[in-house]
Amino acid sequence: MELKELQTRVDSWIKEYGVRYFNELTNMAILTEEVGELARVMARKYGEQSFKAGEKENLADEMADVLWVLTCLANQTGVDLTEAMESNFAKKTNRDRKRHKNNPKIQEH
Repeated sequence: MELKELQTRVDSWIKEYGVRYFNELTNMAILTEEVGELARVMARKYGEQSFKAGEKENLADEMADVLWVLTCLANQTGVDLTEAMESNFAKKTNRDRKRHKNNPKIQEH
């Protein structure tokens, strides 16, 4: 699925099932909550914490939740995620073209 299709499908879903978007500040709070849920799974799967009884290793679902709410915010604020990502790639390439390759801290040993 392309980003443009994602934005269109989320918008259609909201209009059909969600009635309307939550306001931008509410969605920002929800995004923060979803990122926290993703962090919890990451801490248990890759960090030193263990899963509690009944907790699931639902990494993909938590990432999708983050992407969903971020897409809602993009739709609400008029951000074209395809254009934003293309611009972001250009920015990072210009800024970091040699930076990471020359960083001894991340070189393979």
